[in-house]
Amino acid sequence: MGTTESPEVRRDILPIPDVAPSGLTTYDAKDPDTSYPPIKDVRPPATAPNVLVILLDDVGFGASSAFGGPCATPNFEKLAAGGVKYNRFHTTALCAPTRQALLTGRNHHSVSMGNITETATAAPGYTSVLPNTKAPLPLTLKLNGYSTAQFGKCHEVPVWQTSQVGPFTAWPTGGGGFEYFYGFIGGENNQWDPALYEGTTPIEPPKTPAEGYHLTEDLTDKAIVWARQQKALAPDKPFFMYYAPGACHAPHQVPQEWIDKYRGKFAHGWDRQREITFERQKELGVIGPDAVLTPRDPEMTAWDDMDPALKPVLEREMEVYAAFLEHTDHHIGRLIDSLGPVLDDTLVFCIIGDNGASAEGTEQGAFNEMANFNGMAAIETPEFMTSKIDEFGGEHSYGHYAVGWAWAMDTPYQWTKQVASHWGGTRNGTIVHWPKGIKEKGGHRNQFSHVIDIAPTVLEAANIPAPTLVNGVLQSPYEGTSMLYSFNDPEAAERHTTQYFEMFCNRGIYHKGWSAVTKHRTPWAMSGQAMPAFDDDVWELYDGNSDWTQANDLAKEHPQKLHELQRLWLIEAVKYNVLPLDDRQIERINPDTAGRPSLIKGNSQMLYEGMGRLSENSVVNIKNKSFAVTSEVDVPADGAEGVIIAQGGRFGGWSLYAKDGRARFCYNVLGITSFTIEADNAIPLGTAQVRMEFGYDGGGVGKGGDVTLYYDGTEVGRGRVEQTQGFIFSADETTDVGYESGTTVTSDYTAHTSRFTGKVNWVRIDLGDDAVDADHYLDPHERFRIAIARQ
Repeated sequence: MGTTESPEVRRDILPIPDVAPSGLTTYDAKDPDTSYPPIKDVRPPATAPNVLVILLDDVGFGASSAFGGPCATPNFEKLAAGGVKYNRFHTTALCAPTRQALLTGRNHHSVSMGNITETATAAPGYTSVLPNTKAPLPLTLKLNGYSTAQFGKCHEVPVWQTSQVGPFTAWPTGGGGFEYFYGFIGGENNQWDPALYEGTTPIEPPKTPAEGYHLTEDLTDKAIVWARQQKALAPDKPFFMYYAPGACHAPHQVPQEWIDKYRGKFAHGWDRQREITFERQKELGVIGPDAVLTPRDPEMTAWDDMDPALKPVLEREMEVYAAFLEHTDHHIGRLIDSLGPVLDDTLVFCIIGDNGASAEGTEQGAFNEMANFNGMAAIETPEFMTSKIDEFGGEHSYGHYAVGWAWAMDTPYQWTKQVASHWGGTRNGTIVHWPKGIKEKGGHRNQFSHVIDIAPTVLEAANIPAPTLVNGVLQSPYEGTSMLYSFNDPEAAERHTTQYFEMFCNRGIYHKGWSAVTKHRTPWAMSGQAMPAFDDDVWELYDGNSDWTQANDLAKEHPQKLHELQRLWLIEAVKYNVLPLDDRQIERINPDTAGRPSLIKGNSQMLYEGMGRLSENSVVNIKNKSFAVTSEVDVPADGAEGVIIAQGGRFGGWSLYAKDGRARFCYNVLGITSFTIEADNAIPLGTAQVRMEFGYDGGGVGKGGDVTLYYDGTEVGRGRVEQTQGFIFSADETTDVGYESGTTVTSDYTAHTSRFTGKVNWVRIDLGDDAVDADHYLDPHERFRIAIARQ
């Protein structure tokens, strides 16, 4: 297919059907009547632009200076000066749902991503499995001749498909439509020491933190190289690049020199910051001239009521976040600058946040956010937080800012990430830059738009139809509305007139300027929150034609209008698979009660040396129960050193390893406290069985237990773990056999010295009753029998 369209090109059927060559078949290729058309690769229409979609993470409407916020983003401002700002652009209020909606042009429940992958259920709108009737935009573009690449975060892979055995149909380079992927799988990643993939292959970062590594810089470097190579080798072929760094999702981690730029700039606190940002937004014109600053909800604590002794830490949290966002802006500026030769014909969407700012860090913030995710936020006392103030943002922190700062970063709106009912959860400042396609420079667009509008906009700009068939499967229509109509007409009547919202049962509906909303759940209450009956939720009503910020609740004045919108929400909810509403908490974490598959079944698992980068969902769950870890190792003449098996890392996990020839077991609780049990003597030379048994105390979640170490069935050490993590070790650290990747559970070794000096023949993890063995020794025949039974 050439760049000149012909009647034979059927772009609505993908792959584009081949056209049989026509002409006389001759016997001899030298015959003058021998003639065949030249081979031509598939190309999009000649006018199709390059496309760059930039999607930041956990950045609220009021964070970036481009939209009036306190975080300096000069490159976003420069991009906006050459393009237009969309001031009423919306997301879904959570990361994975927003991303799947963006990539498919359909509502998040339509593509089965009603929540994050870790809480998927069997209900159609929540399975996390993308229906093959809704092919993603990158696949459509690739099959039309685009080069496609993704850099950064991919949180759309079902958790039971995240291991090295796949299936890879939901991975970017599997069924996602991307020819190249460099980034990470999951919700977040350590910026200093990430778990990276190139395609579907796990790789290690090219540098260490000591050598100056940072994930955002690395992703940008790779994106620049890819784009240059693509244009050097196929200049007639447009590209689609999806750049989605982990920034500014927790952990908030950034080089110290960027933090220093913000020292003392947030001493006025979050209430005052809202007022400052609000005035800037009015001056910039990113909110309506009559917009009202919404008040703080009673569930949030005023800055003046916070513990004065804790305020220096609270300030530091915001300094780190602001530095993180400015640092991200800097590297996005590098990427934009590198596209200079082709930037005029590159359609750039810069979406500043996949949801509102995150309020998942508790009212005092966190040094390690995993404390809150494990229901253990109280372990981070004010004294502990103060003692760590100089470490926030560095490689030994895994921090998150306080709820009040999230609220301030969503100025002028109510609420935050997760709260899909209110604009604070869903309205994200967006910049569109396309010199060849947008005449105005520095303009504003106030038409209502949504993340599902990106895909149809790209296809219309490229003059490519939405496909009706992809790989033989009939496709459902796009549910978004192209924004192209507004590119050169700021006064155009908006076309996206109705949009439902739902996240964690916080729900709302927008229809022709009006919005009806109800908040059901508070974001920072991670567990144990008493849920009201859905019919008891209190609905609010706002007239967006005169009330830009949802500040004036008209529910009592216009009950009939509220009822109309409530019915419309229900109609849309049925249409797009939002029902049944599901506010369960613990039940959705457990695969069995949630109804989703588990990669590992049963109470035993065999692992072998060299296996690594195994996510928590790829290994049997040892939390809140008794378990045993048995290994067979070959010990060299000079004794053993290094890891037998490790799970997690610096911010929580456990490791069975050898130090000075002796077996050790270390349980690290959130990087705050750890318990180490050491054997009395060295592991025997030659082939030996090293076993650790953990007897759980019971009586609840996160309790302690007794640890016993054995060599070949003989007890060699005993100790105590007083506390454990009940729900999660890490969102990014993994399990490794014979070494430890990423950060390490214990400082007894580093990632570079962690490799076992002998040989780890096998490791078996047994849970509960299966961990009990009267001889504390695993018979080889029994090991073989169980391994065969699991095939």
